[in-house]
Amino acid sequence: MKAVAIKDVKKFEIKEISEPVADGKKVIVEVTKTGICGSDIHYWVNGEPKGLVMGHEFVGVVVDPGDRLDLVKGDRVTALPISPCGECEACRNGDVQFCPKTWSEAIGLSIDNPGGLTKKIAVRSDMVLKVPDNMKDEEAAMVEPISVGLHAAHLGRIAVGDDVLVIGAGIIGLASAEFAKKEGASYVAITETNEARGKKAVDLKVADEYYDATDKDLAGKLIDKTNGGFDVVIECVGNSAAVNSAISMVKPGGIVVLVGVATDAVPTYTVMAVMKELVVQGAIAYTYNEFKSCIDLIANKKIDVLKFVDDIVPLEKVQDAYERLTSGKDAAVKILVDPNK
Repeated sequence: MKAVAIKDVKKFEIKEISEPVADGKKVIVEVTKTGICGSDIHYWVNGEPKGLVMGHEFVGVVVDPGDRLDLVKGDRVTALPISPCGECEACRNGDVQFCPKTWSEAIGLSIDNPGGLTKKIAVRSDMVLKVPDNMKDEEAAMVEPISVGLHAAHLGRIAVGDDVLVIGAGIIGLASAEFAKKEGASYVAITETNEARGKKAVDLKVADEYYDATDKDLAGKLIDKTNGGFDVVIECVGNSAAVNSAISMVKPGGIVVLVGVATDAVPTYTVMAVMKELVVQGAIAYTYNEFKSCIDLIANKKIDVLKFVDDIVPLEKVQDAYERLTSGKDAAVKILVDPNK
């Protein structure tokens, strides 16, 4: 079957890979939609690991239910793409994102477990969740990234009336901003180097105002605007400039949530964090319950995720989609892939 795999730096290839074989345990899923994630872009930019078939945000139809007695062929499902051991303290507490084995065999993130940039995948049965009948495939493919935004907002411990800054208007930034509002933030600002994306955040009503992240006077403007800084800053970029902006624009005693993934060391002035007595909180993925909650929120129309979907492309257009998402000028934040197009 056809699959899109990393070939080199910023380059994909379409190649033939073997279809997954039913083993009586894993659920075989025919993918109908899969999303392009910001972490996927990191792999593509670096061109490693070669041969990796990405796509960990997916929805599909059950071809073989494996050992799941509650599933039948034809059921629509999504899944947590991770591979927790299920036995460690973190897993027992429901914090599967902390498990040392969570990413070792993750779908679309490990070389031996192809993701949704192909037609059929094998998924751990205990990570599979049914998709409600009233949820569209496009909505179900958005559960995973939306869950990351919910987790970030939870870790920010946002209170009613808080001023919240989100750095970065990619899909995780937009989801974080949306949940900040739902948690009761009275003012949500977003900074972004891509003007089209920044304005889009306001147009979609997930942020109250957009600011140019390259403005040299930005910190002063926003500190004045909030009378001393933001209560919570959610950083969704992962580079030194973004992290330092977060630390400089949060108020004393505030919370900085680091969601952006940095693959290199990030230089920062810790003296500012020390003098302000900041809480600097890392954020990785989501809990099992947060993932389930996002399915319910979308199914019950408590959050509209379709407004974030900019395009749906076939496998042959994945290269173009990645180039579009990294152009720095396009307003697109989420492009889905349909392997059957």
